[in-house]
Amino acid sequence: MSDSPSPAATPVLDVWCELQCPDCRGALDDLRALRARYGDRLELRLRHFPLEKHKHAFAAAQAAEEALEQGQGWPYVEAVLARVEELDHKGEPFLVEVARELGLDAGEFDTALIDGRHILIVDADQAEGKAIGVTGTPTYVIDGERLDGGKSQEGLRERIEEIADRLLAGGE
Repeated sequence: MSDSPSPAATPVLDVWCELQCPDCRGALDDLRALRARYGDRLELRLRHFPLEKHKHAFAAAQAAEEALEQGQGWPYVEAVLARVEELDHKGEPFLVEVARELGLDAGEFDTALIDGRHILIVDADQAEGKAIGVTGTPTYVIDGERLDGGKSQEGLRERIEEIADRLLAGGE
């Protein structure tokens, strides 16, 4: 038996996000910093939590799933969040427009929003979020710890890094 420890699974940071939420736009810098620091050693997983007060958030969540399928999930999320006001005004046509700008298959986006192929994923995320106590966005969950960024994002990145570093070190 070798005494080298088996490689630990990549830690996962679930990011409960809503694409019509200005607070989520505020979180982008933290997410970029985490990606820059950890690269592939930390999996950032987009989870959807569209809020009813934002009428385009549910469609935006479906669009983000389509972007993930086309290999551009995070770039798409960042592009939409950067222009939250436009999403407020233009709604679904804006979601297709951003896809086109990123060189994605805009026709496929349009179809996905019409046929609702990603609704189940969005619904499942939302249900899971509610079950674990997510009430607003952004909310982060890493190693079972929930960090609510909706009220303040002060210190959250440091806490996430602390947990990720511990997980990556294989410590308990």
